[in-house]
Amino acid sequence: MELIYGIVTITLMLVAAGVGFQLAWRRARREAQARIEASAAQAQQTLEQARRETEQLQQQRDQLQRECETLRREASLQAREDAHKIIEQAEQEAREKRAEILRLEQRLLQREELLEHRFELLEQKEHALMEREALLTKKQGELRELMHQRRFELERISGMSAEQAREILLKEVRDEIEHEAVILARQIEDDARREAERRAREVILDTVQRCVVDHVAHNTITVIHLPSEDIKGRIIGREGRNIRHFEHVTGVDVVIDDTPEAVVLSSFEPIRREIARITLLNLINDGRIHPARIEEEYERAKSEVERRIWQTGEEAVLQVGLTGVHPEIVRTLGKLRYRTSYAQNVLDHSIEVATLAGLLAAELKLDTRTVKRAALFHDIGKALENTTEGPHALVGMEFLRRYGESEIVCNAVGAHHHDIEPTSLEAHVVIVADSISAARPGARRESLQQYLRRMQELERIAMSFDGVEKVYAIQAGREVRVLVKPNEVDDLRSHQLAREIAHKIQSELEYPGQVKVTVIREVRAHHVAH
Repeated sequence: MELIYGIVTITLMLVAAGVGFQLAWRRARREAQARIEASAAQAQQTLEQARRETEQLQQQRDQLQRECETLRREASLQAREDAHKIIEQAEQEAREKRAEILRLEQRLLQREELLEHRFELLEQKEHALMEREALLTKKQGELRELMHQRRFELERISGMSAEQAREILLKEVRDEIEHEAVILARQIEDDARREAERRAREVILDTVQRCVVDHVAHNTITVIHLPSEDIKGRIIGREGRNIRHFEHVTGVDVVIDDTPEAVVLSSFEPIRREIARITLLNLINDGRIHPARIEEEYERAKSEVERRIWQTGEEAVLQVGLTGVHPEIVRTLGKLRYRTSYAQNVLDHSIEVATLAGLLAAELKLDTRTVKRAALFHDIGKALENTTEGPHALVGMEFLRRYGESEIVCNAVGAHHHDIEPTSLEAHVVIVADSISAARPGARRESLQQYLRRMQELERIAMSFDGVEKVYAIQAGREVRVLVKPNEVDDLRSHQLAREIAHKIQSELEYPGQVKVTVIREVRAHHVAH
């Protein structure tokens, strides 16, 4: 039984194993079939996507082909239009050339006909001339025979020989001709003088018309516009120390009145006034206004004005077209920007005179560079009047001579006010150009020139005393501020000096109103804290 049970058990186990194997095989087969179907589906999707992408690429290629075809047609049409235009233009030019050639041929034919006609006329005139020459030769023979007979009869009647009669006749003819020659020479001289005057007026008028400028009067005050009314108090400072120090450093009078948001700088010296203007503007922009800052900005403004002087001189030289000018002459020329003469800016006047002189020199066939050089420098002595005594023309002549300018230029500068005799045509041209510029409407104002001279005389009188360091004429000449050397002038001498200066001004100058003399003696002590 146990054997049977073992066999049955084994049989059952084998059957179970077979059934399990068959089930496992069927399961594996189903899974494999599922994977195959999934792969087939994925492959079908991939093929479908590839087909769609291929269709899209085909559509894009067809669109690109259509666009290329469109561009090709447009380019072809454009090329045909351009070619048609070029052909039409060429045909038009060819027609114009043919018409021009026809016109030239007609003109040539007309000229040939005219030349042939003239040639025929010349031949006729030559033939007539030959006939007249033969007739003239015959007449000359007859005239000689008649003259011989007349001479014989005259000698027989007068009892004089031909030589004696010839001398008497020549003497009478000579006297008559000399008288007529004197009259004719006088007429020619008068005609030449009138023609020269007329031509000179035409040249000057043409020159003036070609050089038209406007003149602007330069004032002796400068108005500074303030950003607000509160700035006036900061400019004045505590107990007026800022404004007093500003006027002391710059030498310019500061007028603060009821004018809203504005102060006025008053001084007849334009360079000094310009430095003060820049100093005050920098102080207002910076916001810090105190004595030490005023001195710093004053020094900075002096440097700025010096730079502008150089730049202005260089621009003037370039505007006139000069080269090879000494740097010191350029710098001195730039100072004329801040000088006035009869309310006329001296640098603008000098540039205008150079332009006028160049035009006149071109009309007269002179060296325009030399004339323009002399004309530009003719008033350069006005920038040196405070340092050198004498007329500005002679001062400028000596200054230019020191820096190597030619004698023609120096003579023209020295002679433009007839302080010396002009020795060249160039000098006369400069004189004429200077007169033209000065004669323009608005160019000269005698009252302003007298006013400036009075300011200079006030400063000159005050500077003539010992111990005086600086002098500033302010408030339009109503006050003179005198800075003295503290180690040479004490307090008692300061009062005495003020009385002496006032007495000398009263005795030597004529002026309206009163002139206040203020003598300032200041001692400064400096020490550095480390």
